[in-house]
Amino acid sequence: MAESLNTSIRDRFRIPARDLSTFSPLTLAFIGDGVYEIIIRTLIVDQGNTSPSRLHKQSAHIVKAASQAAVIDLLEPELTEEEKDIVRRGRNAKSNTHAKNASVMDYRKATALEALLGWLYLKGEDQRILTLVETGLKKGKFI
Repeated sequence: MAESLNTSIRDRFRIPARDLSTFSPLTLAFIGDGVYEIIIRTLIVDQGNTSPSRLHKQSAHIVKAASQAAVIDLLEPELTEEEKDIVRRGRNAKSNTHAKNASVMDYRKATALEALLGWLYLKGEDQRILTLVETGLKKGKFI
């Protein structure tokens, strides 16, 4: 079995393991946002070599808060109880910022998805991340 990206990074840069329960949902969402973004950018770039502005336009539709909110809603039945708990924590996190083009509820749901992805990433659960993202994108007809 291949080593997770997180494990590889931790090993390379000698980062000690941390108890994930000490991370706030917004910290999990911070890293999860990057994880989601790299997955979506990989999918978009794989569709063909084109201008950065066109790539951005294609990816923006999928990474915007409303789309992420739809994805997490579609994934809810697929989640374990532990994953649902992370989603609840992410959705209920009090953030001092919000998306300028999203409703408060969509922004909170997007934060929940990002928190889940961040938590799974930090656990080294790359395959679970890919399974969930693929399922959500397919169910939502984003891909």
